[in-house]
Amino acid sequence: MSVLALDAEGLYRELLRGVTTLRTPDARLVGITSGGAWLAERLQKDLGLGGDAGVISSAMHRDDFAKRGLAAAAQTRLDFDVDGAQIVLLDDVLYTGRTIRAVLNELFDFGRPAWVRLAVLVDRGGRELPVQPDFAAARVNLPAAQSLELARSDEGRFSFKVEAH
Repeated sequence: MSVLALDAEGLYRELLRGVTTLRTPDARLVGITSGGAWLAERLQKDLGLGGDAGVISSAMHRDDFAKRGLAAAAQTRLDFDVDGAQIVLLDDVLYTGRTIRAVLNELFDFGRPAWVRLAVLVDRGGRELPVQPDFAAARVNLPAAQSLELARSDEGRFSFKVEAH
């Protein structure tokens, strides 16, 4: 069995380039807890945007809420009017599409954006819903029995954890 080795910092630099092409001057960055929020926070600084990136949680709209319950992850924080907003939604790993569906429901609880574009660090395929990113820094194939998760050091550097489950 081969071990997947992904350079998270290298992929972050590619994501930075991709987000630069996706966003408009008025677009807001919103990261999905927790990995996407880490990405949005760092992109906000690296793009010199000032202020804080938005954070959005999928917890309240998940189709497996009864099984998973409310996670201890960050709550949704959107410090702008969502109505008419241009939003670049960020996630670390796109897999089934179910988190994106839940996050879009959460987002629309706050208003109706002008548009939403999705940028991800890694698209691992395996979609169960018709969700596709506007930008993916990498596309990899992983067996369903493996999970891929973004990790962040105390210094803010990114890495990946690949685990069998």
